[in-house]
Amino acid sequence: HGANRLGANSLLDIVVFGKSCANTVIFNLTKEGRTQPELKENAGESSVADLDRILHNKGDIPIARIRERMKESMALYAAVFRTEDSMRKGVEIITECYKDFSHALVHDKSPVWNSNLIEALELRNLLTNALITITSAVARKESRGAHARDDFQDRDDVNWMKHTLAYLDDPKAKVNLDYRPVHQDTLTNEVEPIPPAKRVY
Repeated sequence: HGANRLGANSLLDIVVFGKSCANTVIFNLTKEGRTQPELKENAGESSVADLDRILHNKGDIPIARIRERMKESMALYAAVFRTEDSMRKGVEIITECYKDFSHALVHDKSPVWNSNLIEALELRNLLTNALITITSAVARKESRGAHARDDFQDRDDVNWMKHTLAYLDDPKAKVNLDYRPVHQDTLTNEVEPIPPAKRVY
């Protein structure tokens, strides 16, 4: 996904990068072999315990209430046009939402066809992404693509031509950020690299 750009054809991306991914897998299988390490006896137990914890949590906050607060906060504080103040307010609220999930209540305790549990799992994923997204955005002191800051209106290739790497410390609801450089060379000699240029309309 990350190799596409605004306005690109997503289906074409799937074809091109899907083939590239398959070729990489085949290459690695040939190089490293097809044997897999033996699974541990307790493999998967932590996932089952995590699911059980969410399903039988003694919380008092409905899933829908947390989801609605998260949705409204992201729309308001992490909108297309952003400022430092708005995003910092958003980080505070989304962090609260993330912590509130530990008090979430799944009403339906059924182990079969439980849409309430599915909504809870989806919400956890959304909260993770929301917290990482808005924390990463407030750190990036520039405008780039759909990240348009009113307080930093220009793209800054000197300081911000890099990918954000975000790591979530789940118990603390804290995002730690790191960065890696953008690879600007092609993977073949058949195509010349295209240097970055300012996008103007």
